[in-house]
Amino acid sequence: MNLSSTVKNDDILLKLCHSVSHVLSSTSASHISHAGMVQSISRTRLKPDLACFSIFDGGFSGLVVINFSATAAIEIYRRYMLNMGMPETELAFSHTSDDVSNVMGELMNQILGDFIGKISKELQTSISQSQPKMLVINKELTISIDTNLDNAVARRVTFKTENNHIFYLEFAMDKTEFIRSADFEMDEEFDLDSLIETHGQKQQAQSEASKYVLDPNVKGIVVDDADDLLSELGL
Repeated sequence: MNLSSTVKNDDILLKLCHSVSHVLSSTSASHISHAGMVQSISRTRLKPDLACFSIFDGGFSGLVVINFSATAAIEIYRRYMLNMGMPETELAFSHTSDDVSNVMGELMNQILGDFIGKISKELQTSISQSQPKMLVINKELTISIDTNLDNAVARRVTFKTENNHIFYLEFAMDKTEFIRSADFEMDEEFDLDSLIETHGQKQQAQSEASKYVLDPNVKGIVVDDADDLLSELGL
């Protein structure tokens, strides 16, 4: 996210778009992209063929809706299941299948988890979400947000699958701004895998003649360089 002095609705929307592309691309082993243009809309809607929505609340409130066409939903579902090692003969072919709805709901949950984790850390706020709901619909519906929004802002972004099937993200939230204070510092990213790898390389480079020290407080307990890793982890 751009670390300017002010973070606005569209900056938060961009972060959500990145989470949608990242999660769906990585889980389906394909390329999911979003348009560079954002459309301003008056309200969010559930649209055919497969719609998923979730409400979030906390530091700011709002609603996320993803409207999948049948072809987009089936493509993402089948790529995801094949990437998980499922045989193709056992996969559903219709977007109305319960299996498709369950998988798309789980992917929506992963998207929101990724988005909330990142945005909560970067804006230093707390956000919670409702369990995503999936609906198979054959006509356009209007959904009202069951939460208090102050001067709501609504946006729509177009996404495209690797096979050029289209789906849409619709996003509504309070009109808000997060203003960075002069002494604000972004928390450093903590990569546990990287830390363990670095520690392992350090251990390998040490001489086999490394000395072990007996813990003077506990009889029979040996303290070795593994304690260094626990110290780095804050344990």
